[in-house]
Amino acid sequence: MPNVANLQNVGDRLYDEALYEAAKIIFRFISNWAKLAVTHVKLNEFQSAVDAARKANSSKTWKEVCFACVDAEEFRLAQICGLNIIIQVDDLEEVSEYYQNRGCFSELISLMESGLGLERAHMGIFTELGVLYARYRPEKLMEHIKLFSTRLNIPKLIRACDEQQHWKELTYLYIQYDEFDNAATTIMNHSPEAWDHMQFKDVVVKVANVELYYKAVHFYLQEHPDLINDLLNVIALRVDHTRVVDIMRKAGQLRLVKPYMVAVQSNNVSAVNEALNEIYAEEEDYDRLRESIELHDNFDQIGLAQKIEKHELLEMRRVAAYIYKKAGRWKQSIALSKKDNLYKDCMETCSQSGERELSEELLVYFIEQGKKECFAACLFVCYDLIRADVALELAWMNNMIDFAFPYLLQFIREYTGKVDELIKYKLESVNEVKAKEKEEKDMVAQQNMYAQLLPLALPAPPMPGMGGGFAPPPMGGMGMPSMPPFGMPPMGPY
Repeated sequence: MPNVANLQNVGDRLYDEALYEAAKIIFRFISNWAKLAVTHVKLNEFQSAVDAARKANSSKTWKEVCFACVDAEEFRLAQICGLNIIIQVDDLEEVSEYYQNRGCFSELISLMESGLGLERAHMGIFTELGVLYARYRPEKLMEHIKLFSTRLNIPKLIRACDEQQHWKELTYLYIQYDEFDNAATTIMNHSPEAWDHMQFKDVVVKVANVELYYKAVHFYLQEHPDLINDLLNVIALRVDHTRVVDIMRKAGQLRLVKPYMVAVQSNNVSAVNEALNEIYAEEEDYDRLRESIELHDNFDQIGLAQKIEKHELLEMRRVAAYIYKKAGRWKQSIALSKKDNLYKDCMETCSQSGERELSEELLVYFIEQGKKECFAACLFVCYDLIRADVALELAWMNNMIDFAFPYLLQFIREYTGKVDELIKYKLESVNEVKAKEKEEKDMVAQQNMYAQLLPLALPAPPMPGMGGGFAPPPMGGMGMPSMPPFGMPPMGPY
């Protein structure tokens, strides 16, 4: 009925006196939906409370009804209320804590999952659901992170994963957040769960801290030695090869990284060269050792030669002689080759040394050893160094003229050829001089002829009785006597 009573005060007094049925009638009459919703809650009329809260549309009212529904285990109605609360960033954590404090984890997760589809869904909902997965549903965490990585508050989720020790998910979040140093560290510290070879290779090349490269080498050496070369090939451009070799040498696993060292040997790093040469020497792989020495010279050459010059394998001793030759120690190289009867190497070394004394000493050595064929071969290999008189004297005194005769023929042929060239050059020079003299004589004769013809071109003096004194010849330009036109005979008494 129409009245002038203050119904709001009456309703509040009825509510305070727990006369909820009467208060409900008054609040509905005056359309105080917020108070009506709370009154319905007191009467355990939760559906009506939700309807009233929807009309009130107040965050405070929604929370009161929601929390009451949770306490009454009316989770369907609580979810309806919760969806209207979690769209507010400030109220999200309060709802989450209320659910968790009462152990309603599944219901809270269901609420958050429903909230993902709301038009007003914000980053906080996605992040909070990720935190809940990390705590209560870890099997769903990775899928959630991959689906919504761009809508997550990654630092907050990183803290949650770290607390819950979800290392694989934590690594993925670090990568998404471009924290590659932390990602690499996490993988190495928690490898049973977090390590994946392809992923680690992608991460390690992007780290900023150089020390992590060497930590990764130690890590692979201990846990995945079969893949260490693959890792080293990825970071080869960023690591100090000398330091890597030192790490492997101290660990006694130098041969393990042989493929890596072969790949980077083109940089000609001393430590790499020495390590590979050491491995080749131990494996008696003389072909690869010789190739390494020829292409890469940055190593202790004399030390390696001294190490292998007494090797039981002939080819290894031959490599030692080659190193001495390459280092310019001719006498040591020749002596080592002599000891192994490698006469061809001796001759080649003498020829490359350019020293006449060594070549002639080698000839004497071959005579003393009775190596006539080697004597003849040495004469040709060291042809430019050996003096002909010395070669002939040694051959004549040791009855080896027959073996020196090919050399003698070659020597005579060469020198006769040189004499022929000199004679030819001399004749050409004489002919050039004669031609030059003839040219000069012709030029002088031509000049004399012009001098004789010049007076004939001048006009004659006047005849007696023909007039006054001497008339000078007509002058042309520049004060010179005028000359007849080209092709015309000179005018005169003749």
